[in-house]
Amino acid sequence: MNYDVAIIGAGPGGTDAAEHAAAHGLRVVIFEKNKLGGVCLNEGCVPTKALLHSAHLLSEALDGKKYGLTIPEAAFDLGKVMARKTKILKKLGAGIRIGLQGHEVEIVTEEARLTGRGDEGFTIAAGEATYTARHVIIATGSRAFIPPIDGLSDVPFWTAKEALEVEELPQRLVVLGGGVIGMEFVSFFSTLGVEVTVVEMLPKILGPMDEELSTELQKAFEKRKVKFHLSTKVTAVREGKVIAEHEGETLEIPFDKLLVSVGRRAVTDGLGLETVGVELQRGAVVVDEHLQTSVPGIYAVGDVNGTSMLAHTAAREGQVAVHHITGTEDVMSYRAIPGIVYTDPEIAAVGQTEQELRTAGIDYEVHRVPMTLSGRFIIENEQGNGFCKLLTDKEGVILGAHLFGNGSSEILVPAIMAVEQRMKLSELSRIVFPHPTVCEIVRSATLH
Repeated sequence: MNYDVAIIGAGPGGTDAAEHAAAHGLRVVIFEKNKLGGVCLNEGCVPTKALLHSAHLLSEALDGKKYGLTIPEAAFDLGKVMARKTKILKKLGAGIRIGLQGHEVEIVTEEARLTGRGDEGFTIAAGEATYTARHVIIATGSRAFIPPIDGLSDVPFWTAKEALEVEELPQRLVVLGGGVIGMEFVSFFSTLGVEVTVVEMLPKILGPMDEELSTELQKAFEKRKVKFHLSTKVTAVREGKVIAEHEGETLEIPFDKLLVSVGRRAVTDGLGLETVGVELQRGAVVVDEHLQTSVPGIYAVGDVNGTSMLAHTAAREGQVAVHHITGTEDVMSYRAIPGIVYTDPEIAAVGQTEQELRTAGIDYEVHRVPMTLSGRFIIENEQGNGFCKLLTDKEGVILGAHLFGNGSSEILVPAIMAVEQRMKLSELSRIVFPHPTVCEIVRSATLH
């Protein structure tokens, strides 16, 4: 029961760290009280994308005439869509288990808790057993935040978890929160014909994302009859209606179902962090550039440290933590963390926004081209629009990239590398991109 590394939580951060540590010859145990894959696989990233893909195919089928196709009986079967999603989750979950077992990682399906520190390392209780490890990686993720709204607890509502298990479509859905998760569900349900209304306290959707991206996505949804109440504060929830306030005016917004999506909070309770003195700040674990906590030998990766609540960030943080444990020189950089909104149309961004650059007083230049400069985009998106925007400083160093249009998530990668490596526009322009691809729009932007 003695290990080199004990990992609590088997989401993207925990499982990647486990395999990476084992590949370095360390003896690893990973604890997961729920399903392997964590929130990302079971309640977040993957199941939402499965539903969104089905919705996107339905949308294309209904618009088949734009491509010279007649599909008179295009319709969806919600039960089969959900069944396919479940099948995908099981397949990927099994793949994670095989990967961990292939690296000889010990998997313990029990809730784990730090109980102290002894001569041989940190002690962890799980079930009726006690484990010891020289190093511990906390990767327990986050859970949906439920705001203290008057009457909310008296009304049955959805979080993302429940929305992913829907058996019958509501006629009217109100979404509290205009962030990434909320917008992806807006995309899914509005495509299936649900009447959707979004209530957001901020003056724009998608909070910190580029303002132009937020505006264009809102316009696209409004064409699908989605309603938005921005700069609006929810004051109470009653059976069948949301009561909100906007510029001194009281609004009553009716609903059949209510989806609460106003953010997430780190899961730190019940871990025994206080027994060894791990420092928390605003409910999240404090870490340094190596992802080490205030207690040497204990690390925290992913949502639990509250830095960047994204699965791909967690995976990289797990790698950095393992490198620190093994003495490999490495530090975590957050300069080029991609942010994707898998709506229809899609949004992808990395680096700084125009708003951030203006606030920081940085002189910058905008290099913007329409997606319709790409032949492949026109072929696959009849009557579709979009743009690719690169932001540079006065020396031409690429500081940010912001894309709007389907396929954006897949074509952002070269821009991510450019921002991370602080490439200049001229350097990126010399790279040969394949033609015809939507990706070559990134190179087109470097020439404008």
